[in-house]
Amino acid sequence: MIDYDPKSWLRIVLTLHGSVVPRLLVRVAIAAALGVLAVWLHRTNDASIPPLAHTLIGVALGLLLVFRTNASFGRYVEARELLGRIVNASRDVARQVVAYVAPHPGKAAVCEDMQRWVGAFYWLLVQSVRDERDLGKLGERLRADERARLEPARSRAPVVMTWLSARLVQAQRDGHLDAEQLRAIDGNLGALVAALGGCERIRRTPVPFAYAQHIKIFVVLFCYTVPFAMAESLQAYAPVAAAVLAFALFGIDEIGVEIEDPFGTDPNDLPMERIGETVEGSLRDIVECG
Repeated sequence: MIDYDPKSWLRIVLTLHGSVVPRLLVRVAIAAALGVLAVWLHRTNDASIPPLAHTLIGVALGLLLVFRTNASFGRYVEARELLGRIVNASRDVARQVVAYVAPHPGKAAVCEDMQRWVGAFYWLLVQSVRDERDLGKLGERLRADERARLEPARSRAPVVMTWLSARLVQAQRDGHLDAEQLRAIDGNLGALVAALGGCERIRRTPVPFAYAQHIKIFVVLFCYTVPFAMAESLQAYAPVAAAVLAFALFGIDEIGVEIEDPFGTDPNDLPMERIGETVEGSLRDIVECG
């Protein structure tokens, strides 16, 4: 995710990092070239397309692009809300374990395992939504025997939550944790697993292909035929107008594509690493200072 000052409009306009502009250059250049061709045909053969059809179609196309962008942005916002729930539930689990588990010789080990496993849960979630499988990236969050147990698993993050649940159930059986307190902690563990499911649903449910294809075909046909409808009225300015129009419409569609999958590593994707650092920093502070 790119941090920026929304009031610094000039810097925003001139910044290319995170912009879709580089990916639009070829398409915009084609529209401008077709504008030159349209002007030449109009001047030599008086050939042009009546503009009324494009005027009416442009309204429908604008609505389609708005729906497309809203669908993608809705996925983006929902993903951020789910990650926010993970941050809150992780903090609450740490708070509850540190406060609820009665002092005994094994409490430090329980808190340490909770800290490692909740942190590992988050990074396993990141690997799940990015289709990664390298457990070595989790470092000391998992011990060698734990990595060996997780290696064959397909859904690794819930397995780690199962370990934590079993550890807390054992603490309850040993008399170090009240049953009501265990239920309260289990509610937050369930919230973590539910948020994982929500993130995986977003990642594995793209915008329907037929919808995405239809919009792209519509945009291409409109942008590459509209120069011939503008040649008569705009004359030499038609190539410029065609390029600007193509930049606007192709750009809106490309932005929708950019934010459709918010869990990746593109500049406009959610700051997964930063959120992970927040989760682990909160866990560490609660365990050490609690």
